Amino acid sequence: MTAAIARPVAPPDGLRTANHHGSHSHLLAEKTPTEQSKVEAIIVPTGRPVAYLEPAIALAKHHRCTLVLLCSIRSYARLARKRARTAGVDVIAIDMADVPPHLLPVFETTTLLDQTKFQRRTDTSEKRNLGLLLAQAIGWERIVFLDDDIKVPDPDDLGKAVSLLGEHASVGLMIDPVRGFPDNSTVCHAYRDAGGYQDTFIGGGALAVGSESLSSFFPKIYNEDWFFLFNDNGLRPSARAGKVIQQEYDPYRDPMRARSEELGDTLAEGVMWLMDNNQQLADANASFWAGFLFNRRKFLDEVMDMVELNVFEPGKRARMIESLKAARGRNWVIEPELCVDFMKRWLVDRRTWRDLVNRTPRPRNGVNVEKGLVELGLALNCCR
Repeated sequence: MTAAIARPVAPPDGLRTANHHGSHSHLLAEKTPTEQSKVEAIIVPTGRPVAYLEPAIALAKHHRCTLVLLCSIRSYARLARKRARTAGVDVIAIDMADVPPHLLPVFETTTLLDQTKFQRRTDTSEKRNLGLLLAQAIGWERIVFLDDDIKVPDPDDLGKAVSLLGEHASVGLMIDPVRGFPDNSTVCHAYRDAGGYQDTFIGGGALAVGSESLSSFFPKIYNEDWFFLFNDNGLRPSARAGKVIQQEYDPYRDPMRARSEELGDTLAEGVMWLMDNNQQLADANASFWAGFLFNRRKFLDEVMDMVELNVFEPGKRARMIESLKAARGRNWVIEPELCVDFMKRWLVDRRTWRDLVNRTPRPRNGVNVEKGLVELGLALNCCR
């Protein structure tokens, strides 16, 4: 079994363990831009009621850009479109049920996990991939993905973030450490709450993306946004700039959350582990994954012990323990061979997506929304 390589030195705030890297921020460029560039579209994968869209609508109005609302669950395109239009915002609103069934490919990574206990049942990745394809077909050069539970205190931070595109493949806005709620997996939330050092990383919740990055995609797995940031060798040049506020939630409310996150958290953290130690994705063989899974399980045990020894309100402790048990139980059925198989299929899926983007023509004379929608087979009367 491959022994874990010692983690990078972390800041001295919070307990640390050799079995988990609490921060990957050293992999990002830290930027404080003063200039702004044009935000061409804000893309929101939404599943919440229309009232949650007010911050995104205000941002689109501020930047005079198109707002793309990709709707399902409790979000309906008709209501979302009306809300944005009332505010004077140019909007494209699409019910995911109306998307042509073969527009987005069925990825091999999805097929691998379908009909298994690892199947991912959310549609966030499909929405984000549709957003990428829309940007390609319409001709947008600079877009921003924004979740419907994110607020941007300074709207100009979006313009500053997109000004860094080109130099960087993606630029993420970070959660405000004072006013924002951390965006982590349930396990990492428990580690932080119990006194461990746990940072946050950039992700799809607030991410500026340039046209050169449209050839990457979001796989159907937890931490799909981290995989979007990777290329065939590792992390593409990425930066963080600006701040956002994540709406608070209870990560321990349902143990199913931790259970459904565990495979994606394990895979993404494993890839980050390699990059933290200046290794390549080619090093992620079965031996590596056996060693990483050994460390991950030790980490889960450590977090469980920390929670049990810490002072929490009894109800919260019980919810934390149930969530950690769910994550630990799911982790024990993850085999090194599954990790290797997923990563191999992910590389195949990257080629599949890249081919699709290359086959989707961009308008020759600048941005053309109507032509792009028609190119993708999306009915204008259902979108505009």
